[in-house]
Formats: sequence, C-alpha cells, structure tokens
Amino acid sequence: MILPIVAYGDPVLRKVAVEIDENYPDLEKLISNMRETMYNASGVGLAAPQIGKAIRLFLIDASPFAEDEDLSEKDRAVLKTFNKVFINAKIIEEEGDEWTFNEGCLSIPDVREDVVRKPKITIEYQDENFKKHTETLDGLAARVFQHEYDHIEGILFTDKLSSLKKRLIKKKLENISKGKINADYRMRFPNLKKGK
Repeated sequence: MILPIVAYGDPVLRKVAVEIDENYPDLEKLISNMRETMYNASGVGLAAPQIGKAIRLFLIDASPFAEDEDLSEKDRAVLKTFNKVFINAKIIEEEGDEWTFNEGCLSIPDVREDVVRKPKITIEYQDENFKKHTETLDGLAARVFQHEYDHIEGILFTDKLSSLKKRLIKKKLENISKGKINADYRMRFPNLKKGK
C-alpha cells in the first residue's frame, strides 16, 4: 500500500524517534508499505517519520545511484546492492574530510541543495529480523545513510544549510507545508487549508 509522504512543516519530522523492538505491531507490513511508497516516489531512502511514525526505522535502496557514470567502479558496486532496512540505527563514528553533495528529500519536493557531510561512518543497527550489525560505510552509501538517519533524529537536510541559503528557500518551504507544490506522489501537508 502506498502511503502519503509527510511534507515539510509537519511536527513529526522534528521529533527524535523512539526505538522499537520485535513486538512492534505489523512491522513486516509497515516495511513492505514503506518500500512500495519509496519506489513509487522514486526515492532512494525513506524514514518512518516521513510517513508520520516517529520510530527509529528507515529503508535505503541506493541502487539507482549505481548507474551514475561519475562514480568510481567500487562505489557503484557497493550502491548496486545497498538495499537494507535499518532499525534502531546509531552512528558510532564519523571520520574524514567533509565533502559536499547535492541532496533532496521526498518530504521537501523541488528543493535540492549542496550539503556538507563526513565521508566515512561506522554504524550499528538491527535488520528487519532484529539481528544486530556493525558496518563501516563510505562515499555515497554513507551519505544516504546519514540523510535518513537525520530523519530519525528530527533533522532535515535544510537545517544543514547556511543562514543565507535558508532565507533564500524560506518561501518555497512555506509553500510546501501549505501544499502549494506539485509532487508526483501522494503527500500529506500540515498547513493545507481545507476547502481550497
């Protein structure tokens, strides 16, 4: 089932999400619905807060990036199979010289900006069977993870922009929260005026 994606301005996107355990109701169905929603919106990641649930769960399928000719062969190989469910994820360590990459977000359609992040991270998480993993990610895989991880921490990529950039996109963000946007997937807008 395709779920509506929560738009910028909804308070759920600002909540620090809570951990879940294997007793979380209908988790398998939720993950399946989130995956369908993500693919329907042509996203490479989707976090539970983006569908209105403040829980520490997100999915990533970075395989579309594997087609990018500008990436190294090694990066493309990693991204091709980087398709996972992350539950109760934690970033243990971030390292390396920060780098800039243009990011966008399904909750903030039509806004893309350069965001600076660390290139290498060590993470801990549980998969959909609650098996624990520790991994090191770098390059684009690390970046996609950090973007989704920010969602479960109540952070959006626009928070990482300079104050000048924030001022320049302020009106656009207000319009998104009011539903004055054409997204080609279902969305839920926090400040949509009913009856218009």
